[in-house]
Amino acid sequence: MTPYDELTVMALAGVDRMELNTDLAGEDEGSDYILSYLPKIEQETFTVGASYRHYAGRHVQTYVLSHNYLNDKNLKYRNNDESTEENLTLRLRSTEQKTTFRAENMTTLSGGWTLKEGAELNYMDYTDRERRLLSVGDWSVYRTHLGLVAYGASFSAAYTAPEERWSASVGVRADGNNYSSHMSRPWEQLSPRASFRYVFSPHWSTAASAGWYHQLPPYTALGYKDATDRLANRDLRYMNVAQAAWGGEWKANDRWAVSVEGFYKSYHRVPLSLADGVPLTCKGTDYGVVGNEALVSTAQGRAYGVEALMRWTLPDRLNLTGSFTWYRSEYRADRHAAYVPSAWDNRVILNMSGTYDFPHRWSVGLRLSCIGGSPYTPYDEVASSYVTYWDANGKSAYDYSRYNADRLPGYAQLDVRVDKEFFFKRWRLGLYLDLQNVTVSKLRQPDVFMSTGVVSNPEAPLEEQRYVMRRVEQISGTLLPTLGVTVEF
Repeated sequence: MTPYDELTVMALAGVDRMELNTDLAGEDEGSDYILSYLPKIEQETFTVGASYRHYAGRHVQTYVLSHNYLNDKNLKYRNNDESTEENLTLRLRSTEQKTTFRAENMTTLSGGWTLKEGAELNYMDYTDRERRLLSVGDWSVYRTHLGLVAYGASFSAAYTAPEERWSASVGVRADGNNYSSHMSRPWEQLSPRASFRYVFSPHWSTAASAGWYHQLPPYTALGYKDATDRLANRDLRYMNVAQAAWGGEWKANDRWAVSVEGFYKSYHRVPLSLADGVPLTCKGTDYGVVGNEALVSTAQGRAYGVEALMRWTLPDRLNLTGSFTWYRSEYRADRHAAYVPSAWDNRVILNMSGTYDFPHRWSVGLRLSCIGGSPYTPYDEVASSYVTYWDANGKSAYDYSRYNADRLPGYAQLDVRVDKEFFFKRWRLGLYLDLQNVTVSKLRQPDVFMSTGVVSNPEAPLEEQRYVMRRVEQISGTLLPTLGVTVEF
């Protein structure tokens, strides 16, 4: 290696073993409901890679080789009773691997110009083996394997004017892979982008950006196979989003600043579930595997809103920051359908935090978090009560005919922290009291239906038998105090 070369090697690994705390069974209905459907989860993951960088005057070449691995195992028994295989409802193992080689060249030119060119090649490997009880007597045995070669290239140019009065950048990226003929053509997945910033004065500035981006659907969707053991979603396309943002910032001085930005995003080719007519991106609020079903790329979405940020600082005394966001997030099944709120349509988010330093090294911090209520899809009590369904799933069934028809109340939480510092000759002692949710606010989730274990019509055929159900409220929120000590030498 020479002074013009740089080599970085990195490796990270993690192991997760999640056991169900069955000791909580019977303590409250909320815990009983979670234990009835949540499986045991085991995961192993690692990332290893190397980056080589060569400095050649105005040019800097970077080469990166990396590999990611995830092994996921899920296991579930009815009533968490593992004494017999007859109670098995789910055994799943899936792996995801991705090997990436990326090359990039950055050139710094006179006059404030910077150019970047890059290319990358990926190999993605996905496997899924599962045995799942759909309903009593109806098993799904599923195996799939997907090997995918993906490729991409990019170019960007950036310019900064003298004295940094204004700056601009443009770029484009093209992606493709060998999954289907649609996806193999990079020119159909072009992603152009541009940004601009202008400083009017030491106090005022404005910035704008726009772009068109593409994203590959999840591996679960690409690797899904139908009853004939063929990939069922070959007609899926890259998801894409067109987005634009514009805003401005006012700085009175180094102590006081306010910025406002408006944004708009338009989503296209979002995978839509043929089974229940819900976009795939709106199914991520509950536990479970998402995407292993028949899909079509017809769903659309949009998100738009305004975000305001504020910062106020008094040296050695006060530090206050805050943000307020108003937005809408909506999806529809296709361009002929009406928009409905997405699962993320909270509409209002407010965050404020600050600390004030008192004499004698005392300080008090406050944090206020507020969020609007999210829409939700009600549960179907009748569908949930069938013995064949409940014994296989252990959780309530959604009524997708009323997708996101109801909305939860908003939620606000106030946290307080008090710190005291003691300085000694060669070390420092810190004491703090942290009180989370001092207002003891309650976070409400949709009510669920849970089986009582009593069959209301035992004389009926098995497929018609139903449990007597009870409604379970899902409300959480308590005061959480923490007393801490820190020591620094």
